[in-house]
Amino acid sequence: MCKISGLTYSHISMYYFCMARAATTSDAFNAVAEPRRRDILNYLALQERPVGDIVAALEMEQPSVSKHLRVLKDVGLVRARREGRQIVYSVNAEAIRPLHEWASTFERLWRHQLLKVKERAEEKTKKG
Repeated sequence: MCKISGLTYSHISMYYFCMARAATTSDAFNAVAEPRRRDILNYLALQERPVGDIVAALEMEQPSVSKHLRVLKDVGLVRARREGRQIVYSVNAEAIRPLHEWASTFERLWRHQLLKVKERAEEKTKKG
């Protein structure tokens, strides 16, 4: 049980240690919450690549790329294989499926919103 007494409202945000928070490596959804990891996945989407290519293309530091790749690999979103002296990374499409399926549930909403925007634009054009 978490007890914090004698604190004012302004202190509360400093003491969220009692609240459990999912680690970025706990699942694919948490892992892709980080924009640079999404950039890496986008870059790897069409072709497997070594770390050096990712570093150069995304203009990131090598240790940072390696850290992000480790997180993506730990949750299964990327695969690594040795090719000579290099490790080559590729996207694991099967592991990305739950992300795609979740996002696609909003596709109908997006289409509906775009249709409303189109209808309003056409209405304005007719009136103007």
